[in-house]
Amino acid sequence: MRVVIAGGAGFLGSHLADLHVARGDDVVILDDFSTGTAENVSHLAETGGVEIIEADVSHDVPVSGPVGRVYNLASPASPPAYLERPLETLAVGSEGTRLLLELADAHGARFVMASTSEIYGDPEVHPQVESYRGNVDPHGPRSVYDEAKRFSESITMAYHRARGTDIGIARIFNTYGPRLSAGDGRVVSNFIVQALTGEPLTIYGDGSQTRSLCFVADLVAGLMALGDATTLGPVNLGNPDERSVAEIADAIVMLTGSSSSLIHMPLPTDDPTRRCPDITRAKSELGWEPAVSTNDGLVITIDHFRRVLGL
Repeated sequence: MRVVIAGGAGFLGSHLADLHVARGDDVVILDDFSTGTAENVSHLAETGGVEIIEADVSHDVPVSGPVGRVYNLASPASPPAYLERPLETLAVGSEGTRLLLELADAHGARFVMASTSEIYGDPEVHPQVESYRGNVDPHGPRSVYDEAKRFSESITMAYHRARGTDIGIARIFNTYGPRLSAGDGRVVSNFIVQALTGEPLTIYGDGSQTRSLCFVADLVAGLMALGDATTLGPVNLGNPDERSVAEIADAIVMLTGSSSSLIHMPLPTDDPTRRCPDITRAKSELGWEPAVSTNDGLVITIDHFRRVLGL
């Protein structure tokens, strides 16, 4: 199969590319390298059957030849990244998604939309099930990401209904692992870098807000499973091991052997108080559930950051 991965030089996209290459598929990586990095895919650059194309899919999808599957992971994903690029985030979620859908539709390829748990906003239903419509502020600063993904889901379903395009929608919960950027503002990378460098761990709010962390190898296996299936979705992909931010900080301090203290800062606007996926649908329709425990995944991720930081 020849697979197109938009955002393929990003954190998730590069791991998904690795998985498809290991399976023997040809892979076309599309990325404008605004948040993805060449380093994430440098090991694939000389691999037979891998093509890396620098492109902003909001403007153009320069892919020729056969296409069997299209994954749309093209978007800034961490809050600092999308808050810095609000118009670009909205553009890639709208016109970028449309152009990628056109590519999939023209080739009769399956289209996998990488949506997000941010669809649920600050949820009033817990754990979050796919039927829950969410609690999103369309005017808040985070709405550029939340609403871009909500529109992406809407246009993806519209192509399916209007044209019969083969689609699957994944709602991705917090994911961590090697290739996270040290400065991307996500809770795991922030805490690990701070712990390894002896800086205080910054907790926003009182630390009681929760996250459910899924190791990247598990997450991309779920995306591939959705690609291989006929399920429309949306399907939650995440690890239901819910922990408070304070508990995550304590675990990272312990696993790194750090002497870092904890400091508290004001909670950002619209920061969700709870995150935990109901993965019943993923289990029943994809035969998928996470296999890597949170602590085991954190150990692997800490080792990655030790190498990155030269420690």
